[in-house]
Amino acid sequence: MSLATQRYGAVAMILHWIMALGILALLAIGLIMVHGSLDPGTMFRLFQLHKSIGITILLAALLRLIWRLLHRPPVLPASMAQHEIRLAKLGHFLLYGEMFFLPLTGWALVSSSVFAIPTVLFGLISWPDLPYLPHLADKRPVEAVFTTLHAYGAYFLMAVLALHILAVLRHHFILRDAVLMRMLPSWRRTRHKDL
Repeated sequence: MSLATQRYGAVAMILHWIMALGILALLAIGLIMVHGSLDPGTMFRLFQLHKSIGITILLAALLRLIWRLLHRPPVLPASMAQHEIRLAKLGHFLLYGEMFFLPLTGWALVSSSVFAIPTVLFGLISWPDLPYLPHLADKRPVEAVFTTLHAYGAYFLMAVLALHILAVLRHHFILRDAVLMRMLPSWRRTRHKDL
């Protein structure tokens, strides 16, 4: 089997790394918003940025899921045991679930917020609230539920992401197989000799 058939395609790689950077940014911004002591203007800008990146991740996750359903991923190394393959599939399932769960709970949180602050993606595009939630007679308990779900979902994502990264590093540095290389672009250039 050639190296090309063992690698993800360009679209899958681009979506993966855009989402990876976006998720890391979201986690960092979220921790700063919750645990930082910032002035209201900075906090407002961070919330808007957090929402903007979150919706971008949701749309990218949808694209990535569609692409994944239409394109078979490269096969895992033959050296992987069955329990490792099951764990890898479980990890990917959890990551996909979180890529939808967190943006959707965040969107629901914003939609049910008592502050009713509009979402403007990257300061350019107005994004609607989810239906029904903005019109609740008493939004506080609903907002509290979505706040809890979103917060614990974020901590769960941190744990899953840490395990994902550790597994990839184990494959690359200890097992020395091609798992990491499947999701990295090839920097090698083909040299053409003059005939």
